Amino acid sequence: MKFASLDLGGRDGRLALVSRDLTRAVLTTGIAETMQQALDDWAALMPALSALSDALNAGTAADSFAFDASQALAPLPRAWQWLDGSAFHAHGELMAKVFGITNPQTDKPLMYQGMSHRFIAPTAPVPFPSEADGIDFEGEFAVITGDVPLGTDARAARDHVRLILLINDWSLRVTGRAEMATGFGWVEAKPACSAAPVAVTPDELGDAWADGRIHLNLLVDWNGARFGAAHGGAMGFCFGQLIAHAARTRDLCAGTIIGSGTVSNESYREVGSSCIAERRGIELLDAGAARTGFLTFGDRVRMEVLKDGQSVFGALDQPVVKA
Repeated sequence: MKFASLDLGGRDGRLALVSRDLTRAVLTTGIAETMQQALDDWAALMPALSALSDALNAGTAADSFAFDASQALAPLPRAWQWLDGSAFHAHGELMAKVFGITNPQTDKPLMYQGMSHRFIAPTAPVPFPSEADGIDFEGEFAVITGDVPLGTDARAARDHVRLILLINDWSLRVTGRAEMATGFGWVEAKPACSAAPVAVTPDELGDAWADGRIHLNLLVDWNGARFGAAHGGAMGFCFGQLIAHAARTRDLCAGTIIGSGTVSNESYREVGSSCIAERRGIELLDAGAARTGFLTFGDRVRMEVLKDGQSVFGALDQPVVKA
């Protein structure tokens, strides 16, 4: 199934099912009004949601309408938790070389808890206070969980994945350096993330969802030029391991979002990058200086994932603007 939250009133919008080709939608009226309601009662609501999704894809759903991604909010406009990992070892190893430090990645995932009370709509302008903060994008995959009991192991954790998302985890790199030096965690350097318009159940990916990983390329364009096409299958830690890490000392409630961290491949010189910081790091290693600047107001960032030539999540396509 594919879901969207449409901007039809309220902070959480109205939940809708979207057809596999992203052309049609139908409100889930009488089943669940919002995404969080569906997540809270997932098992009980699944039969009705599945039947409506089947009807939509068969062209028989009453009251269906054309799907317009510009009318979509983030699939889960506000979440109980946003926990972001760093699961792609190529990215961590590169950044460690750039900063001349020992790679902090061990046999346990890196993870922090970020801002979760707002996820930005997929076509909305993204405001920032200053270009001097070092505005960067970060293309990530993420999952939304159901209720996860404390102590759930990595294999069992995969069964708690309800939906998969495409995320742009906006970052302020100059501000981040100062916050990293305190050893106290992110606040100013990590504003709200954006999310692509459609969240999908794992079965929608077919064989592209395997071993708790998304085996598809994340396409990133900056001002219309291809910047990266890294493959999600290169995750060093799968989503089951990320969920288990988060749940080792706490239970997770339905509606927890867990991110993969920047999608990155060892062949980053060939496939490109999912964030500017990585490109700058490559330049620093190869030429002794970073040439690529960070984002400026008016720049546009687009992210999309294709399977068999068809968009999976719809596109994130947003301008960067002055707050």
